[in-house]
Amino acid sequence: MAGIGFALRRLTNRDDLLGIVQGYTHSAIVSSGPWLFTVLAVGSINMFGLYLTDLAQLTEFRVILIYNFAFSLAFSGPVLLVGTRYLADMIFLKKVEEAPGMFLAALVLMLSSQAVIVVPAYLLIFDLPPDLIAAGLVNYFLVTAIWLVNIYLTALKDYRSVTMAFLIGMIVAGSGALLLAQFFGATGITMGFNLGLGVIFFGLTARVFAEYPYRIIRPWKFMGHFRKYWDLALAGLAYNLAIWVDKWVMWCAPEREVTSSNFVTYPVYDGAMFLAYLTIVPAMAIFIVNIETRFFEHYQRFYRDIEHHANYARIETNHTNIIQSLLLASRNVIVLQFCIAITFILAAGPLFELLSIPVLQLGIFRFGVLGALFHVLLMFVGIVLAYFDLRKIVLLVQVIYLLLNGLLSWATLELGFAWYGYGYFLASLITFVIAYGLCAWNVGRLPFLTFVRNNSSV
Repeated sequence: MAGIGFALRRLTNRDDLLGIVQGYTHSAIVSSGPWLFTVLAVGSINMFGLYLTDLAQLTEFRVILIYNFAFSLAFSGPVLLVGTRYLADMIFLKKVEEAPGMFLAALVLMLSSQAVIVVPAYLLIFDLPPDLIAAGLVNYFLVTAIWLVNIYLTALKDYRSVTMAFLIGMIVAGSGALLLAQFFGATGITMGFNLGLGVIFFGLTARVFAEYPYRIIRPWKFMGHFRKYWDLALAGLAYNLAIWVDKWVMWCAPEREVTSSNFVTYPVYDGAMFLAYLTIVPAMAIFIVNIETRFFEHYQRFYRDIEHHANYARIETNHTNIIQSLLLASRNVIVLQFCIAITFILAAGPLFELLSIPVLQLGIFRFGVLGALFHVLLMFVGIVLAYFDLRKIVLLVQVIYLLLNGLLSWATLELGFAWYGYGYFLASLITFVIAYGLCAWNVGRLPFLTFVRNNSSV
């Protein structure tokens, strides 16, 4: 589903600097929109909110948002990956009439299945006033819905609509939260933030239905993909759990904080890691514009020529081109992300002082930047494995990542504060090395996989 990547690449190929800036800006928003929106909106709310309400109210809102993002993403993983595969299959077959129906059915499935968990949690575990419970639940379901609509974004070609939806939503969220904060505290901030989320969700949903203007037919047909692609569903669950498991482990640290409403967090670790994740945005943008599109062209040529009964020499040439494109892409991403990581590690001290970020987060941030370096590389390797339909290997890699991130983070928890963040870094590094080895081995024998291993008639 690299459609939007090709549109953005044409924009960057214009013979002017503005086209390059616009292309990579749109790409960054498409690849990291929900996360960038949240970081920027929450940052503005925290910066100006202290003038309108007290710190306790801002903390309550921030903790609710962290919990909602963490658990909605974790529980949405199976539906997101199976839904992505179903949409990709429809696009490949040029039969996208069922896309709107699948969207609505997946939305109902995600919201209803997670309501069984999240509603009792808000009512029975967290000690919140009724109005804040209602605002928190609305926030949770809006975030969950945005995860779903996000899988359609890379298939769209109207990148301007995507960017405008996130931009307007961020402005509405920030201004709405600040406007209501002075009157309703944490409830007002959450309600204002929800307005921005609503703008994003309904704006993107309108664009999806404009892209696929068909009546709703066979909405639940995609459920059959769960039986066929059960390994992909488990991989989605394992990966999203792996992203958050180190934070959950660190919520058991002696330095953790427990709010009056029974939320457990560790702001020092969470804040440092969220900042570290910002360093991967350039690599994500470049991946969509340059790397995935060039790889996809070689990938498509390889299988198209096989379908047209190309001779073995032609197949070998196409195979070599795939390997060379992946090696070139790997080199470019590693060099870019390594330079970004080193820059932020070296500049972290003055940068934290300039932004008035607590110095306690400095060491965790540096480990987080190194971890993010290998995390984004692992993400790209996973995408390549998924292109070649190596689902069980994808599942194996994500389970390894989940176990390593959880166990190593727990080990660093036992070692003490000086080691915090080291577990995430080591887990990302080790899993990337394993995944890269598996990917290189399988791509190196791609003709065998195509004609023998993945051939149902053999």
